[in-house]
Amino acid sequence: MKVLKWFACLAFCLVGVAGNAQEDWKSLYAPQIFEEMPCRVMRPFEFDVEKTYPLIVSLHGAGGKGSNNAKQLKDWNRQLAEKQRRKDFPCYVVAPQAEGLWDASHLNKLKSLIKTLPSVDRDRIYIMGHSMGGHGTYIFIQLDAEYFAAAAPSAGSGLRRTKEFIDPNKIKDIPIWAFHGDKDGTCPIEKDQKVFQAIKKLGGVMKLTTWAGDKHGVSGKMITGAANGATESSSDRCDKETDFMTWLFLQSK
Repeated sequence: MKVLKWFACLAFCLVGVAGNAQEDWKSLYAPQIFEEMPCRVMRPFEFDVEKTYPLIVSLHGAGGKGSNNAKQLKDWNRQLAEKQRRKDFPCYVVAPQAEGLWDASHLNKLKSLIKTLPSVDRDRIYIMGHSMGGHGTYIFIQLDAEYFAAAAPSAGSGLRRTKEFIDPNKIKDIPIWAFHGDKDGTCPIEKDQKVFQAIKKLGGVMKLTTWAGDKHGVSGKMITGAANGATESSSDRCDKETDFMTWLFLQSK
């Protein structure tokens, strides 16, 4: 009986250790409130003030909405926090939190926040997001087409049923790599395809990866990729690199 209790205690402890290990990556994202906007910031691995670093803006979807400065950290934030990836691609990651749809006020606050961070490579500021964050990614690059060096929207389009926000002429020259499941019932892929076709017609710089058979929850595939993805390019101007992080870090204004 004592042996059984010992094994039970050991199992409980191991589960606790595993759970803590799974949460440890979140501590890399330091919390702060900037102009009343909750935000988490991960600094580059082995930060050196003498160097400059790219910066990734990470926009959460509807599931991250709120003000607790915690829910906005999603699966791609965990992937970006993995030690080897941080070594291979040292950068800042800025993850703000919003209570509603992303808009110009959030972008202005983010730009002000980024100005306070040391050693940021201003020519290599990137943006990515999923669902509401994918929509916000499209909106942000349209609001300031000169600010971001590349964008990666997942399961978003920047289009609404009653009003189209996207002007393809404004964003056609920004390297975009979009991701979408072809069975997405929340934000149908047809909206993203509409954006892609408009940019293709203009000879713009956009890649669209379609995840065959996938629904809305594809955010964990942006960085790692998956076998069920097929990618098409809007023009010969698109970078042919197939690894997402390598592609992202090659982009510069």
